[in-house]
Amino acid sequence: MRPQGDRSVLGSPAVDVAFPGAVCRGSGHRFACELLKHVLHQRNQLPLPYEQLAYFCRRAAQDGDRIGKPLSLGLASRKCQQLLMELEGLFQHLEVMFSLTLVPRVLFLLGGNVMNPKELYELNLEGFCEGAAEESLQTAPCVRQLFHQLFVADVFSELKALPVTGTLVLVQGHRDCGVEWFRPKLNYQVPTRGRKLTVKLSCDGDLHVSASPPQHTAPAWEDYVWFQAPVTLKGISE
Repeated sequence: MRPQGDRSVLGSPAVDVAFPGAVCRGSGHRFACELLKHVLHQRNQLPLPYEQLAYFCRRAAQDGDRIGKPLSLGLASRKCQQLLMELEGLFQHLEVMFSLTLVPRVLFLLGGNVMNPKELYELNLEGFCEGAAEESLQTAPCVRQLFHQLFVADVFSELKALPVTGTLVLVQGHRDCGVEWFRPKLNYQVPTRGRKLTVKLSCDGDLHVSASPPQHTAPAWEDYVWFQAPVTLKGISE
């Protein structure tokens, strides 16, 4: 049974990534964070890949401190610093969310609004399962596998450039998970308009007895609702 609030866009592109076994615990939020970084850069909301941007901003801030001058415009601008701070905070709250509840799906909405975005990216974790570290796949090679399949699928190359815009993040979790930072949207329906890309993660092969079952076997999906991050990530240009 699919979680409630799903109205998939027919004909929308999808990338399926099947790992040969369970992935070590705590990996789910890493996939969400890394995919968000990738989408923001590919869709012109970050002028550089996230790690490079963070490095240059830190270095510029340190240089400014040494010479006693305010930060210059460009990569070390206030907008850049603000976006990086918001992303770091979001990543921390995503980690908390994943520790409190199963998270079957994550949405990144670019442009427009929460009901009618220009582009929608879904990370589907219903077939994903985690296990003990010594019996499971490590996160880093699985992240590389994810990006390899995104590269092979070539899902971004033919898209028109997206102007600098806002990005919203929604996470599906149990209604009673106790999360405080994310705001519940009890009757939210996934938009059917706009371009949509679904990235679906699953685990195949022999799963160790200690591994969690694939999330699509979890009962009572009607108790799972959408939660929205209380921040709009405003893109920045060169």
